Amino acid sequence: MITRYALFEGSIKPGQTDAFRAAVLEKILPKWKQFPGALDVRVSFAESRDDGAPEFPMILAVNYPDLAAVDAALASPVRTQARAATEEVIAEFFDGRIHHHVTLANEFAL
Repeated sequence: MITRYALFEGSIKPGQTDAFRAAVLEKILPKWKQFPGALDVRVSFAESRDDGAPEFPMILAVNYPDLAAVDAALASPVRTQARAATEEVIAEFFDGRIHHHVTLANEFAL
């Protein structure tokens, strides 16, 4: 399985954490869930971190069956819509940068 992560590195504007989280779930998540070929979407909001660790208030993970599915999702019109929704939300609530990482995911049941 391939996982594409979007790491939101930075900070939420003071007093806006709840509003940021709500906006992500209401405005952006529906678009992320429409990516063609996506198997599932995980939105993780930070609750704490180690002292001195960089701040990642949100991490998005979208799983795909293979790299071809990632490429198809990134080329789709839904990505343009998702990017516009994301830009709207981050302009209002987030100071920082977003970077993406594509990984080969390995899961091991306990």
